[in-house]
Amino acid sequence: MSETKRGFVRNTKQREVILSVLRGTDTHPTADWVYQEVRKELPNISLGTIYRNLRILVESGQALELSFSSDCSRFDGNPENHYHFACTECGNVYDIDMPVAQGLDAEAEKASGHKVMFHRLEFYGICQACGGGADGDLQ
Repeated sequence: MSETKRGFVRNTKQREVILSVLRGTDTHPTADWVYQEVRKELPNISLGTIYRNLRILVESGQALELSFSSDCSRFDGNPENHYHFACTECGNVYDIDMPVAQGLDAEAEKASGHKVMFHRLEFYGICQACGGGADGDLQ
């Protein structure tokens, strides 16, 4: 069972398949993409069921909801704090394999006087597939 803000929520077959789809991709998909993938295993599932279960997975800490410059949320099956890169050309979102700067929380606390629980850092630019090279030159 998972815990949400509302208490404990039992795992269902639909939720298990949705979480499996999320954890089986590194594309940070939209709910519509998750819906299409889940329908391959559960053809009668509704889009509303996808949205409800994504919300439960996010509230229970099993997934992340990411909002970037696009008009729809993307979802991440890795709930651990990590950084993302969003391509301004194609809209794809990638994980960045680098350590989370733990000292940044303390710096923000000192500067603001507020208690910082965690931070989320996003990088924006042009991905390699769209012609952005790591050296900064467009190819």
